[in-house]
Amino acid sequence: MIIFEWLNNQLLKMEWLYDLVTLLVTNIFNLDINSRLAGSIHFFIYDVIKIFILLSVLIFTISYIQSYFPPERTKAILGRFDGISANILGALLGTVTPFCSCSSIPLFIGFTSSGLPLGVTFSFLISSPLVDLASLILLASIFYWRIAIAYVVVGFVLAVVGGTVIGKAHLEDYVEPFVFANKIIDAEQGELTRRDRVNYAIYQVREIVERVWLYILIGVGIGAGIHNWLPENIISGLLGNDKLYAVPLATVVGTPMYADIFGTLPIAEALMGKGAGLGTVLSFMMAVTALSLPSIIMLKRVLKNKLLGIFVGVVFVGIVIIGYFFNGLWYLFI
Repeated sequence: MIIFEWLNNQLLKMEWLYDLVTLLVTNIFNLDINSRLAGSIHFFIYDVIKIFILLSVLIFTISYIQSYFPPERTKAILGRFDGISANILGALLGTVTPFCSCSSIPLFIGFTSSGLPLGVTFSFLISSPLVDLASLILLASIFYWRIAIAYVVVGFVLAVVGGTVIGKAHLEDYVEPFVFANKIIDAEQGELTRRDRVNYAIYQVREIVERVWLYILIGVGIGAGIHNWLPENIISGLLGNDKLYAVPLATVVGTPMYADIFGTLPIAEALMGKGAGLGTVLSFMMAVTALSLPSIIMLKRVLKNKLLGIFVGVVFVGIVIIGYFFNGLWYLFI
C-alpha cells in the first residue's frame, strides 16, 4: 500500500514536479509562494507540464494498443453481438478511443454506414469523448482514485443506457439518407510492424496535442484564476452541494463550450478546491465533453431534428441525474 501511494504521488500527481515548480517560483521569480500571483503562476506551470506529460504518455500507449483494432476489425467484432451486449461493447470501444466529441463523429458515421445497429453506434458516440483510459488516469492524478473510477463507471453506464434507449426507439428514419448510402468497402489490412505501430502512436500523440493544446492552456488559465483569485464563499455559495439548481446550471453552462476533458480538468480542480459540489463539477465536465456545441452542429448534418433532440435530451438528463447522485453521496468518494 505504501509503494502504491508513493507511485501514485510521484507518477500521477507528480509531487517531484510540484516541488520543482515551487523552487522555480520562489528562487527564480523571487515570489512569495503564498501570494495570489505566485499561487496562480505555480498552478499554471505545474498543471500545464503535468497534463502534457500524462497526455502524451497515455495517448501513445492507447494508440499503440488501438493499432491492433482497425475499423474493419472493430466493425466485425461489434457485428457479432446484439441487444444490450452490443451496446456494452460499443461503449467499451469508446473507452479505448482517445477522441473528442467532434473527432468521434466520423467513426460514428462509418459504423452506422456499415450497418451496425443505431443504438450501438450511439453508445460509442456517447462513450468516446466522455470516458476513456486517459481520463481515468488524469482524473486520478488530480482527484482521488475513487472519484476517477466512479466517473468512468457512471459515464460508461450513461453510454450504454443512452444507446439502448435510442436503439429501442427505432429512429433509423431520422438519420440522413446519405449516411446509409455511403457504404464502406471492407479492405484487408496488412499486418503492421512494430515500427508502424510506434509511428502510428507518435502520429496520434502529435495530432491530439496539436488539437487540444490551446484548450488546455485556456482551461489551466481559468483554473488558476479561480483557484487563487475567486473567494471560496462565492463558489460554495453558488455551486455547493446544498444548491439544487447547481447541477442543471453547470450542465447548461458546459453544453455550449468545446474542450476535451484535458482542458476541463484544471477548471474542475479549481472549482472543487473552492467548495463546488462534486456532482456539479462532474456534470460540467461531462456536458463540455459530450454535448459541446460544435459536435451538435456537426451531428445536425447527419441526424434529423427529432433524433438530434432525443440524443441531446437523453444525455442531458443522464448527466443531471449523475450530478445529483454524486452531490448526494459525495462523502463516499472523498
